[in-house]
Amino acid sequence: MGVVYGAGMSDVAGKRILVTCADLFMGPPVAAHLADLGADVVTDFDDLRSPDEAGDLIESVGELDAVFANFDIAAYGAATVDIEDEAWLEGFDALVHPLMRLVRAVAPSMIKRGSGSIVAMTSSSPLRRMRPHAVSYVTARAAQNAFVRSAGHDLAKYGVRLNAIAQNFVENDSYYPPSIRQNERFVARLEREVPARRLGKPVETAELAAFLLGGESSFIFGQVLSQDGGWS
Repeated sequence: MGVVYGAGMSDVAGKRILVTCADLFMGPPVAAHLADLGADVVTDFDDLRSPDEAGDLIESVGELDAVFANFDIAAYGAATVDIEDEAWLEGFDALVHPLMRLVRAVAPSMIKRGSGSIVAMTSSSPLRRMRPHAVSYVTARAAQNAFVRSAGHDLAKYGVRLNAIAQNFVENDSYYPPSIRQNERFVARLEREVPARRLGKPVETAELAAFLLGGESSFIFGQVLSQDGGWS
C-alpha cells in the first residue's frame, strides 16, 4: 500500500502556538481553527503597543513552537496633503512596532532550538494602488510586509520561518463587517475589482495560517503571500 500524504491529524497538532489580539481581525477564526486541528493555542488580547509588552508577553508564556502575529487598526483614509502626524504615527504604533518587538522577543528561543514559525497577519493593500487613498494606513501595512521580507530572510539561516499573509477582501468584523458586505455599492465593487467575485471566508485564511505555522511549509522563508481573491 502506498503512503497517504496528509492523512491523520494536522501538522500543527500538539504545537504550542501564540495568537495575538485574539479577539480582533483574524484572531478568532485562526485561534479556533488551530484548536480544532489539535494545537495548544495560547491567546493574548492586548494590542502590545507599549515598548515592553511584547517582551513581557513572550517571557510570561514560555516556550512556543509558533506565533500568529495579528494586529489591526481602522483603515483611515487621508490624501497625502491631509496626513496628520498623530494618525501617521498611530499606524506604526499599532501595526509595525508591535510586530517587530514580538519577533525580536520570540526569535532567540527559536534560533537556539533551530526551528519555529512566525506568521504576520498583514494586508495586500500596499501591493496594488488602493482607492480611496488611505495613504497612512497603506504605508504602515507596507512597512509590515517589508519587515517580514527582510527579517524573514535574516532568520532563515537559523531555521526560523517568518512569513506574512497579505489579506484583503476577506470577511472579518474589522474591515468587512456585515454592514459593508450588505451594501449594494460594495457588492458591485467586489464583482468589478476582485477576480474571484466574492469575499474570502475566514476559514480560508485560517487554513493558510495553519499551513504556514506548521512544518509542511518548512522551505518558505520571508514571503508575503496574497490572500485576496486575485485582487493584487
